[in-house]
Amino acid sequence: MLLAHDGWFLWPLIPLAWFTLFALFFVFVIRRRRGWWDGRRSGESVLAERYARGEITEDEYHTRLTVLRDGGRR
Repeated sequence: MLLAHDGWFLWPLIPLAWFTLFALFFVFVIRRRRGWWDGRRSGESVLAERYARGEITEDEYHTRLTVLRDGGRR
């Protein structure tokens, strides 16, 4: 018999809670790894891709990276 004071009525919720925590953890890790947490790519990753494709020179890359990291302050 399942009585409230025994605490047994909560046992079916424990696997559900673990599954939910596992799912949230994996979603968080995968999205962070891909840089999609807020649905946008970071400015640094876009800049790195442009440099890798040869669209900008090394000097432009370093200049723009400094501006991004500095927040536009000089």
